[in-house]
Amino acid sequence: MPTIEQLRVKITKLQVQADALIAKKMQAAVDQIRNIMLEHGLTTEDIEKKAKALRNAKAAKGSAAKTPLKTRRKTAGSLPGKGAAKYLHPKTGATWTGHGRAPAWIAQVKDRSKFLIAEGAAAADAKVTQPGAARKNAKAKSSATSGATAKKAAKKAAKKAALKPARKAAAKKGVAKKAVALKKTAPAKKAARKRAVEAVAESQTTS
Repeated sequence: MPTIEQLRVKITKLQVQADALIAKKMQAAVDQIRNIMLEHGLTTEDIEKKAKALRNAKAAKGSAAKTPLKTRRKTAGSLPGKGAAKYLHPKTGATWTGHGRAPAWIAQVKDRSKFLIAEGAAAADAKVTQPGAARKNAKAKSSATSGATAKKAAKKAAKKAALKPARKAAAKKGVAKKAVALKKTAPAKKAARKRAVEAVAESQTTS
């Protein structure tokens, strides 16, 4: 039977071996993390920011379950977001936002334009240029339509102004023609009446 002292010595040796294995695994994990950080150009500050953002997101989710729906809608847009990738490695597919330490695949490159993500840049340019162009087009259309309507109104007014004297002259001519016709027919009517009266008188005397 081993004595207590012998067991204690054995336990101490086993503890030392266990600590050595733990330290070896930790060193391997640290080396792996360091390689990943160098590959993607990350720093401890980047990792701390991400961890802080995740903690805040979890805390916000926990508080959101207790808060009313209106309050959730107001605070939903205040959570920290992820930065959009600006550079892309065409072979490996690795990306970089352009902030912080540059990763190894782009750190030594002088002209980084060939690694730019064209879709993101084009979308950003479109967002900047489209609203201004749309406003200019809308203003041009409104001014063009207003100018066209003003021209039409001016033409109509000119036509009316030109037709007024002609209508007045035609009306005067019509009245004059009627007056002349009446003057011409009045003596004939009077003569016809006289003849009728004379005929009636002669017929009465003869009878």
